Amino acid sequence: MLRLLHTADWQIGKCYGQFDQDDAALLAEARFRAVERLAALAVAEKVDLVLVAGDVFDAQGVADKTIHRLFHAMKGYAGPWVLIPGNHDAGLAESVWTRAARLKAIPDNIRVCLRPEPLLLDALGVAILPAPLTQRHTYTDLTEWFAGADTPAGMVRIGLAHGSVQGILADDIDSANPIAAGRAEQAGLDYLALGDWHGTKQVDARTWYSGTPETDRFKANDSGQALLVELAGPGAPLDVTAVATGQYQWRSPVMTLQVPSDVDAVLQYLSALGPADVVQIGLAGQTDLAGYRRLQEAIGQARGRARSLQADLSALRLEPTDADIDAIRADGYLGEVVEELRAGQSGADADLARDALALLAGILDDRRVAVDAGGTA
Repeated sequence: MLRLLHTADWQIGKCYGQFDQDDAALLAEARFRAVERLAALAVAEKVDLVLVAGDVFDAQGVADKTIHRLFHAMKGYAGPWVLIPGNHDAGLAESVWTRAARLKAIPDNIRVCLRPEPLLLDALGVAILPAPLTQRHTYTDLTEWFAGADTPAGMVRIGLAHGSVQGILADDIDSANPIAAGRAEQAGLDYLALGDWHGTKQVDARTWYSGTPETDRFKANDSGQALLVELAGPGAPLDVTAVATGQYQWRSPVMTLQVPSDVDAVLQYLSALGPADVVQIGLAGQTDLAGYRRLQEAIGQARGRARSLQADLSALRLEPTDADIDAIRADGYLGEVVEELRAGQSGADADLARDALALLAGILDDRRVAVDAGGTA
């Protein structure tokens, strides 16, 4: 029985520029931790081989230290690893891979396939047919040679590629680097291990995307996993099991507020966030001043609990009630300003108007409290 672990799209060195510096650093660090978990999983599951289907690195220009750290993270599994370059770390004449070789960073049990030629693992009875990318974008199918590749009789044939299976993924997703549908059957492959799509996805009976082992975007695509694959021999049925490997849960809810109880629902959601959550929440609809203050306070507190929390309030309209206006004593000219800002939330400067309205309401409320306490306004 051959047991292998299929993974891809590690994106080591990813910068996460949309996050603040502290969060970005921890999310980047999580990618190394994911590789360490993969190595531990390979040991625990007693796999014979680990396949990494491209985009090991996020860019060619990662630091030398990053290269060394990556291969150090892989040391937990001493069995064979087979890697190919993807579109982010293509096997150029001068690349992250040639630099890794010069640095002597690649251990002997790790094979990086830089050429489209069979890799025979005689001890396992496995022939790997790799389709490494030698440039970021290609418009020919680099797996075409699989069908004509001769491998010794009795060996399991495994394809390893990085790209987009035609007709499977959306037209606007990774349209370069095409892979023909039905390639596994046409080339007599026992398994075709793919990378590029960041979620786990079955293409056909013998073709799978593993997805990235650590989620890296706000997209519900079944990411944060690796695949355990078992087969008894050439032509035998496959048993493929997805195993969770990710540390962080990325979520991007959009919640619409219409009535006061909707604010309570948002607060309940925020209160449940913890250190494994990376959240981009969007709030729409409308709320009064009291509800807005409760939301702002809850968002601030949740940012202290979650790994990262980004809140988009651009579609949320602030609608002070008559009681709100009376409470902050916005009469005369100030009352007119409040009304102008409330109306301005429907214009091009809606965000500015809402924030100004909230700020003014807060100032007026502080003034009211001071007056009530016997101070001066």
